Amino acid sequence: MRHWKDDKYDLPDPIIVNPNLNHLQPYPFQKLNQLFEGITPDPAFSPISLHIGEPKHATPDFIRQALTHNLAGLAHYPTTLGTRSLRASIAAWLMRRYNLPAVNPDTEVIPVNGSREALFSFAQTVIDASLPQAAVVCPNPFYQIYEGAALLAGATPYFLNTLPENDFALDYAQLSNDIWARTQLIYVCSPGNPTGRVMSLDEWRQLFALSDRYGFVIAADECYSEIYFDESRPPLGALEAAQRLGRSGFPRLVVFSSLSKRSNVPGMRSGFVAGDAAILEKFLLYRTYHGSAMNPAVQAASEAAWNDEAHVVENRRLYRGKFAEAAALLPIAMPAPIPAAAFYLWARTPVSDVEFAQQLYRDYNVTVLPGSYLARSAHGVNPGENFVRIALVAPLAECVEAIDRMNSLVAALSVRQKN
Repeated sequence: MRHWKDDKYDLPDPIIVNPNLNHLQPYPFQKLNQLFEGITPDPAFSPISLHIGEPKHATPDFIRQALTHNLAGLAHYPTTLGTRSLRASIAAWLMRRYNLPAVNPDTEVIPVNGSREALFSFAQTVIDASLPQAAVVCPNPFYQIYEGAALLAGATPYFLNTLPENDFALDYAQLSNDIWARTQLIYVCSPGNPTGRVMSLDEWRQLFALSDRYGFVIAADECYSEIYFDESRPPLGALEAAQRLGRSGFPRLVVFSSLSKRSNVPGMRSGFVAGDAAILEKFLLYRTYHGSAMNPAVQAASEAAWNDEAHVVENRRLYRGKFAEAAALLPIAMPAPIPAAAFYLWARTPVSDVEFAQQLYRDYNVTVLPGSYLARSAHGVNPGENFVRIALVAPLAECVEAIDRMNSLVAALSVRQKN
């Protein structure tokens, strides 16, 4: 290795690292910490955090018990594919939840350590960076893992803005035929983060047609699929849409799901991927080298969670109550319709989203996430600007109190603007 010299030392060259790391942007919560740096919130108000999508409802006792009762499994190396009983419980849940005639637990399901790590590593499996100008398509606003996965796989991310004037739907016409021809992977999120919008069967039909035409893989992020408000109308899933449209074997489609939101176990890091068996075979090969097998005790607890629906129904009841009360209190200056699913309010702000979040924290000790931190400027606009994401994860009383404080801020801003 070459060396360079200063006045005193013969030092090695700087360490060479993956240059794609230089393209990553700070994570939204890092940006938020920087925004709040040096600010001391008004001590008259207790802190309320509604900026991060971390469930706060209690973990069901039966899941905790299943975890502790299976600690003996820590004495054994787990397999990357997990136990067949866990895969069978996931396959059975998919068939019940989405009215699927069959899901093969041996070829169409892989347990993963939460959907986040799988969404990231999936791009490393799918993307062929040797092809010129490899493209990955993402919704905008979006979960930042999509962008990071694309960049570190050597691809270029392109964005589909989801806008209120289009009911936050994906408008595939925003991208040219040239970009679609270079697309190898598209991330979609339904129910959406942050809008809670659920893709319709017709939207899936259009996306499947694009996939058939250009040959790209669809990664469907469904981690919010079990947080919805009408028990008679669960959100349509990607595998369900494929089945209803006669797409046997789920060609070029893989879904990502998680227990974190469904069962209030974000720290357990448990989810699954399911879909196209040929793609999952390659993903399993990648994961074998990646070293991402699930803890045996977590596998046992996950199996118990997927086999039970009563706790999920209760979880939805709690969220339904919070949305009914908190959303009704939002000021007229901050419109945010109750979403079809998920636990976020995507609220328009009377001033810039960054200014609103900073003042809300400083003056009222409430933390929300500026929408522009969840999006990129694309097609001449940042679709997150002048929105904040409010995660109704705190207890009901705190959610109501937070919205009340937002009302106070809006009133104060109105007075300032008049003066």
